[in-house]
Amino acid sequence: MTRIAAIVGRPNVGKSTLFNRLIGERKAIVDDFSGVTRDRHYGMVEWNGEEFTLIDTGGFVADSEDVFEKEINHQVKIAVEEAAVILFMVDVSTGITPLDESIADLLRRSKKQVLLVVNKVDTSEKMNDIHEFYSLGFDELYPLASASGSGTGEILDEVLKRLPPAPEEKEEAALPRIAIVGRPNVGKSSLVNALLGDERNIVTDVPGTTRDSIDTLYNVFGKEFILVDTAGIRKKGKVHDDIEFYSVMRSLRTLENADIVVLVIDAIQGIDSQDVNLFYLANKNNKGVVVLVNKWDLIEKETNTARDYEKMVKEKLQPFTDVPVLFISALTKQRVHKAVETFLEVYENRKKRITTSKLNDFLQEITEHYPPPAIKGKFVKIKYVTQLPGYYPAFAFFCNLPQYLREPYKRYIENQLRERFDFKGVSIRLFFRKK
Repeated sequence: MTRIAAIVGRPNVGKSTLFNRLIGERKAIVDDFSGVTRDRHYGMVEWNGEEFTLIDTGGFVADSEDVFEKEINHQVKIAVEEAAVILFMVDVSTGITPLDESIADLLRRSKKQVLLVVNKVDTSEKMNDIHEFYSLGFDELYPLASASGSGTGEILDEVLKRLPPAPEEKEEAALPRIAIVGRPNVGKSSLVNALLGDERNIVTDVPGTTRDSIDTLYNVFGKEFILVDTAGIRKKGKVHDDIEFYSVMRSLRTLENADIVVLVIDAIQGIDSQDVNLFYLANKNNKGVVVLVNKWDLIEKETNTARDYEKMVKEKLQPFTDVPVLFISALTKQRVHKAVETFLEVYENRKKRITTSKLNDFLQEITEHYPPPAIKGKFVKIKYVTQLPGYYPAFAFFCNLPQYLREPYKRYIENQLRERFDFKGVSIRLFFRKK
């Protein structure tokens, strides 16, 4: 079961405001006009040391003839299907509307865990008005003022109670899990078939041919791991704009349990916001990442075509650019075996352990070369570093005044770590603590 929560509700009840507050970024556009959120937004929420994925959906309008609203409705239904917990948001200032009742009916039939969130409760008078929402048929109400953040802590506590437990750290003997993700029709299944040497997965020109995540054992030339293909089947008559959202939802489920995420992009179409979203989530989930540019055989090439294309991809992926970018063709099998070697190299980088003595020699060298800048006359001295236990690289730096270390210097340390110990393709975490 997946650790995904989704915010649903009719237009203009404050879903995007809550989304922005919970993920700690202003990622979703917020406006007083209904229907502003037409695309979906995905983000990681961290609360009390735990993390989960949160989805902001567009406003649900039942039985609408508007083309945009129809697509939003498709995507809301997919979110309800895939998420473990639903945050159903209503507005205390308007009371119950027919649209609220339509959504409540959909959610009750879904048999999912639903938290009824009553938004814009920012006065004691409005607190007295929330009781009418019990008539929607849910056991508990959670009053909230998403603009100020009042009530969000109680809701996050409740979400974590209802989500399945986070996947436990894998044993060393477990096989690496390599997840193939990307937009529909970029060649994910063709890549799996090229690697395995048989028609393991159905391949068509219709986007979304693969319905569920498919696990396959790869055991060739002494290399062994689990390949996971993702996305979702759709009948040809139902291939609408919501197909990409469906693909992302399936990919999110697979991504959570993977060691390495292979992001496949179409060389002709290039990298877009959905690819960046998947990359961002893989990085936030501390996965190893490899980018494969497929259909490279269809590109007209000049002397620096690959170099310029790689530069363009990494500019879109900033600030995490220390990631392998390979140019392949699943159809002709160009460089697919090089891709396998790269997957396993990144996997080994993710497992890498650096001895404390080597880390402290490294720390002394880089701080002598470039000491932390003084802030307000305060001189920071980093005295000790050690690698923390875990299934991805994380390091604790102990210093006298950690609050005076600025982001540019932290990036300097991370870049030097990457260069010295080769963490290519792996997100690393740095923690600065008081000695």
